[in-house]
Amino acid sequence: MQLIKTKEIENEIASKVQEVNFELPEDVKNAISAAYDREKSEVGRKILKQILDNSEIARNERVPLCQDTGLVVVYAEIGQDLQFDGNLKDAINKGISRGYSDGYLRKSVVKDPLDRENTGTNTPAIIHYDFIEGDELKLDIATKGGGSENMSQIKMMKPTVSQDEIIDYIVQVVQESGANACPPLIVGVGIGGNFEKSALLAKRSLFERIDKRNPDPKLAVLEKNILERVNQLGIGPQGLGGNTTALGVNIKSYPCHIASMPVAVNLNCHSARHISLVFNKEGR
Repeated sequence: MQLIKTKEIENEIASKVQEVNFELPEDVKNAISAAYDREKSEVGRKILKQILDNSEIARNERVPLCQDTGLVVVYAEIGQDLQFDGNLKDAINKGISRGYSDGYLRKSVVKDPLDRENTGTNTPAIIHYDFIEGDELKLDIATKGGGSENMSQIKMMKPTVSQDEIIDYIVQVVQESGANACPPLIVGVGIGGNFEKSALLAKRSLFERIDKRNPDPKLAVLEKNILERVNQLGIGPQGLGGNTTALGVNIKSYPCHIASMPVAVNLNCHSARHISLVFNKEGR
């Protein structure tokens, strides 16, 4: 059995939750640059240029890309041949708390959704656990902003629904979000499973690169068609018009009940901050 020290996990997360708030993923930055070249709206082009300039300032000066430094979401894939010398959940939350404190990042988590008292640590994180073969621990970490999260939706559609009706629904969600989700967006879609599984799929799809085609040809076509429809809405960068409402659409699907067709849409703003960490016998 491979032993992983939870202090190493805590230390690594404390560092990376700062880094992820300061730097855009390369695929997102490239997508914004490509959108700048394609954008027909002069205002839209100016905004995309400002987003790129802002990302350079954030990276060089080690300041957050956005004032909303997000609620941390973690997908943990745990090798079955692993042992920990402590509590994994505690290590993740301690790392986040240290990182947000050391990096002077805004803390956005409240203890109780009704009382609204800030925890002061940006924890607890939302952690999803899965067990896999092997002796590695993989942590996919995102700092998800509240604006785009609030515009996300789920719908239990009829199992007889057509693909065109699914596309219509997803486009409608983006249209209703308008400028509130801070476009240009990454559109995450979960199809199938059940009510909660489809939402998890939609969130999980936001970790995928937006410059790679879906390995499922059917879903790749669906992603392309949705992206074209979304960018025809005219919402544009920051909602001020243009043909760049979304940078990419990612879909994940899962088997479901014969009577069900859940479809979840999880929107992400252009500050699509996420990172993957792997812990194994070679260390990080």
